[in-house]
Order: sequence, then C-alpha cells, then structure tokens
Amino acid sequence: MEQVVQNIRTGKLGVITVPEPVVQPGQILIANTCSVISAGTEKMAIDLAAMSLVGKARQRPDQVRRVLEKMRSEGFLHTLATVRDKLDEPLGLGYSSAGVVLACGAGVQGFRPSDRVASNGPHAGVVSVPKHLCAPIPSEVPIDHAAFTVLGAVALQGVRLAKLDLGETAFVIGLGLIGQLTVSVLKAGGCRVIGTDPIEARCDLALRMGADQARPLVSAREVEEATGGLGADAVLITASSRSNDPVAKAGEAVRKKGRVIAVGDVGLHLPRRSYYSKEAEIVVSCSYGPGRYDADYEERGHDYPAAHVRWTEQRNLGAILDLMATGRLDVSPLISHRFPIEKADAAYRLLEKEEEPYLGIVLEYPDRSGTTPSRSLELKAAPSSGTIGIGCIGAGRFARTTILPAIQDRHVLRLQTLCSARGLSATAVGEKFGFERVTTDEDVLFADEGVDAVFILTPHREHARQVCKGIRAGLHVFVEKPLARTIDELRQIEEALTEASERRPMLTVGFNRRFSPAARLVREAFADISSPLTISIRFNAGRIPPDHEVQDEETGGGRIIGEACHAIDLATYLAGSPPVRVFAESVGGPRAPVVTDDQCFITLRHADGSVSSVAYLAGGDRAFPKERVEVFGGGKVAVIDDFRDVLISSEGKKKRTRSLNQKKGHREELEAFIDAIARGGDAPISWDEMRAVSLASILAVRSLREGTPFDIA
Repeated sequence: MEQVVQNIRTGKLGVITVPEPVVQPGQILIANTCSVISAGTEKMAIDLAAMSLVGKARQRPDQVRRVLEKMRSEGFLHTLATVRDKLDEPLGLGYSSAGVVLACGAGVQGFRPSDRVASNGPHAGVVSVPKHLCAPIPSEVPIDHAAFTVLGAVALQGVRLAKLDLGETAFVIGLGLIGQLTVSVLKAGGCRVIGTDPIEARCDLALRMGADQARPLVSAREVEEATGGLGADAVLITASSRSNDPVAKAGEAVRKKGRVIAVGDVGLHLPRRSYYSKEAEIVVSCSYGPGRYDADYEERGHDYPAAHVRWTEQRNLGAILDLMATGRLDVSPLISHRFPIEKADAAYRLLEKEEEPYLGIVLEYPDRSGTTPSRSLELKAAPSSGTIGIGCIGAGRFARTTILPAIQDRHVLRLQTLCSARGLSATAVGEKFGFERVTTDEDVLFADEGVDAVFILTPHREHARQVCKGIRAGLHVFVEKPLARTIDELRQIEEALTEASERRPMLTVGFNRRFSPAARLVREAFADISSPLTISIRFNAGRIPPDHEVQDEETGGGRIIGEACHAIDLATYLAGSPPVRVFAESVGGPRAPVVTDDQCFITLRHADGSVSSVAYLAGGDRAFPKERVEVFGGGKVAVIDDFRDVLISSEGKKKRTRSLNQKKGHREELEAFIDAIARGGDAPISWDEMRAVSLASILAVRSLREGTPFDIA
C-alpha cells in the first residue's frame, strides 16, 4: 500500500510502498477512502523537518535539554546514536481520514467489517486505529465529507472549552481549515461569530460558513464596537503562528471575565496588563477532547462513563458527524483540491510553494474491495553469504539503536525477515539494516524456512507468547527482558521447551549486564572466594508517569518485572548462585505517590548463602548516576559505577579500571548468543538461572502486595 512519509533529518517528503498492517487487539483495521491534509499542522511539521539541526534545536529547547541529560548519564556515543536514530525515523503524516472497516481486533464491539468509519488514521491505504479514535459514519454523510471529522473534533473541543451560551459572541482569530470549521460549529450552537484572517478570500469563505462578520485584520476596538462595548464573550485562536500577536489581540478583544481558547499552535507569552485587568481566563485546547493522550482510554480501550465525562474525543467525533448528517455542518465549500494518493507530493508542493490558494486538500485512495492483503514486501537487500538466517520481531528504538547495529556486521548472519506491526517502521528499519523481507504478519516470519533464529523485541505483553511460538517453530530465540510477566507465562515457556526436548532450540533472555566487561572483571576478582557474598545494587531508575504502559501490570508487567530483573540477574551472576528466597518492600503512607512499586528494596537469598539487595528507586534525580554495584566478601570489595568505572580493593590495594563510555554488555551478550548457535554449544544463560531470576522478579511484586517473603521453588 502507499503511505505519505517525511524524513525528519532531510525534510524530504514522498509516497512510499509499505506492507499493510494487521489488526491489533482493541483496534479497527480500515481501508481508507479519503483523508484530509491538515494544512496548518502538517506545514509546521514540514517546515521543522526542512530546518538545519541548529534550527530544529532552537525550535525544541526541551529536547535539547533531554539530550544533554542523556549524554551525562549514558555517554556521548550512545546519545549520538539515539539522536541519529530519531532523525532517521520516518514520520507518517496525516490524522483525519475516512474509510471502510476491514476487520476488528479482539475486544472491539459496535463495529463490523464493511462499516464506514471516520478515524484519525494517517495518509495511508490501510490503517489500524484504536476503537476510541473511530466513529461510524451516518448514511447521509458523503465519505469525503466524513474525512474532515477529526479536524472538526479539534474545532468542537475548542468551542466546548469556550463554554458559550446561546446568543453570545465568539471572535475567531485565524480562518484556515480549523478556523472555518470552528465558525460553523459556533453558528450551529447559536452563537454570534466574528472572524478575522489576513487573507481576504478566507474571510469571504467564513461568511459562507456562517460567520456574522469576517474581514482581514479586525481590531479589538472593532470587536468592542460590534458588541456594544462589551467585548467578545470568548476568543478562539485557530491561527498557527510562533508569534504572540494572536494571544495579545485576544486579550484586548475578550470581555471582562471572558475566556481565550488557544486551539492553534501560537506563542503564549501573555501581555499581563490586558489579561490582569479583565481577569480573563486562557485555556489551551488539547486536540480532539477528553481521552486524548490517555493510554488507558486510547490504547487500552477503557471508556469514560458519559455521566461523568459527557464529551470524550470519540463522542466529539460522533457529534461532528451528526452535524454533517443534519446539514448544520457542510464542509463542501472547504474542499479546494483533490489528489490521488500516488500524487500526494503534488499536494504538498501547494503547501510548500504557496503559489495558489488552498484550504481543504483531499487525498483519495483506490478501492481495495476484493484485493488480497499485501502484508509482506521484498526488499532489494545486498546478497549475504551468512549461514544463520535471522528474523526480528519489533522495530522500536531499542531494536534500532542497540540490537540491530550490534548484529548487522556479523558476517555469519543473514538478515532474512523483519516484522513490525507498523508497515512504515518495518520498511524503514528493514532497508536501513539490509533485511531481505519485511512483514507486518508474525506468522510469515515464524513460517519462513530461511530463518534459524528470531530476536523478539516487542512490547512485554507479547514476549511469552512469541517465545513459545518461536520454540515450537524450532527457532533459536533471543527475547528482550522480561521473559514472562506471570508464573503462568513462565510455565507455558517451560512446557514448550519440554515438548521440544529432542530438538531443543536455544533460548536466551536479554540480561545484558552480566555480559558487561565490568561484571566479568568483578566475577573474576571473586572467583577464588568460597564464602558467601553480600551484594548491593542501586538503580536510580528515574520517574515514569503512572499511566505509562511499563507501569501497567497487565501490559508491561510493571517496572520490577520489566527492569529490576536486570539487577536480580546481575546479583545472580556475581554470586554465582540462583536466588531461592525473595522479600520486597516499597514506600507507602498517606503521602506516597500513585505508583510505589518503583521505589522499593528487594532482598534476595541465594542458594550458596549469599545475600543481595536491590534498591530500585524512581524518586531521585536523572542527572545523578544511574547504577551502582557493590560486592563484599572474602576480604575483598568491588564497586561498579554506571558500567564505566570498576574499583577492586583487596589486601589494602586498590585497582581502578575506567572506560570513556558505558559498556552494559549488549554487544557481548549478542556475540555469545550468535557464537553458541554457530558452534552448537550451550545457551549463554542456563534455563535454571533464567527461570529463577524471572520467578524472583514476579514474586518480588507479590511480596510487595502481601508483605511476606517467598521461596523460589
């Protein structure tokens, strides 16, 4: 299928061919019929991509600060790789479309195949969209009109925030696409509407869309005169500008105790005098309405009860479609151009060159009825002589910056098939690293006879299922941590390994820290010590918002299972003995945060009598070093600081080893996995240790809940 894509580094925009997505749980698979270019938003993205690196940095100083923090904590080279990866990541444009349902994922009700729906899908032939970002199209609404629905919801949310009553006056600054829709929605709600825009033709169009007055450069004084000296009850800024002029004009035009709603991306340095003297309220509108950017609502499908949140973003979509169905919102005057999707680059040249007027630019897609889904794409990769065929599931940042660069130059490997739920990411990453094929269907990868080993780099909730699938397909499996989120998942993996005992493939979990040069130095230093060790590992984990998927036990498993498992495995490696007992406690009390699991201490007893303590702490400062390891025993002490510095003290002498960059063992663990496949030897980590570490992580969470220690069977 075709998709509109922009390269963030170069600014180059074009239409490329990518595999069609497969339907995901909680999502709807849609064959787009039409989509609408949001000229203001998308032009800003295009202009930003066209800037130099210095220009991009000036526009996003918050990102520059994050880069500097990352450089301090993780080193220059790793940060540079992350920045380059971000700049190379293709950006799929578009967010307002309409089409026909092809399939519904698990947990989706109220939609059926062949239904017409509006969604926030990008400019692509087929899209997979969360159910709460879709709405059914009434039969009275033409599908090209329905493609404006999400843009209409942006306008409607601004109007709702204005809290206007029947007969009150709204002043709309900026009469682009969102501004025109705002004018119509306000008029449908019984408001008096004054509009302004520098372009006279847009003002004329606003009069057709329902404005009572509209002309260029309307001043605050003119608004006062039109309202009998009162001023506008609400001002809606739908312009897109870095300037503060719109917000300054709004403060002058709004009445005392009135409201200013910033719908567009504008400067927000408020002139204190006008806002202070009127006690005017300013609100920044968040996209389509309540639920936007809430992972529970959008990604996990948990709706807000209408009795408590009357207008969610999905209900706003439905309201716009109802206005269209009853004739109170007619978007036909807004359509200035139509282009087939394969000529989308011509549409974007209108935005870039501005040689002719434009407003609502509709992209049209070919009818896909009766066609076979195309979920795989053969790439023109350079032929490889590698003897081990590699498959990879997942093309996220960790795959792109850590795993794939480490295996790309191993000549014994042949990069065969890359699978990602998003066809765009699969294609971009597959081309960058030289895969022969990309697909959005994991069954294609597991059935590929050219694949000998699979790297599973997907969200945590998928790990156990895909590990079992790989084992049963007879593939060697490398899975990023965690191996499993629950004891049941761990049991399923063990059963799959037992079933495959005769041809048992190799399984390795991404517990990379045990492979780091620092960890190996320390283990060697204590190799001659027979007495039990005491080990302390501290993670300055950094705060992650409570609604992040990593915090969710159902999807991510939580931070202990998802990341503290690294420390549990490292303690197991340094002790040379698996954990047999675990106890954990976290912060609590009336002033504790919503999530407390990531501020905890975990105590482990090992089979040989060693004791280790893991401090997993999210309450600190990210600028402080992240990880520190201390080992005591047999008259020796060893300290690892952030996997850069190692200090070993014995018999009154100290030996320090330093590295300019962090070396956490990622490359070394991958080399061990690949070498074991090539030689036919044992897995780099034994199943007994992987099992024990996974159980300890799972039971540590249970210990937090129940307040008791647990033995690890």
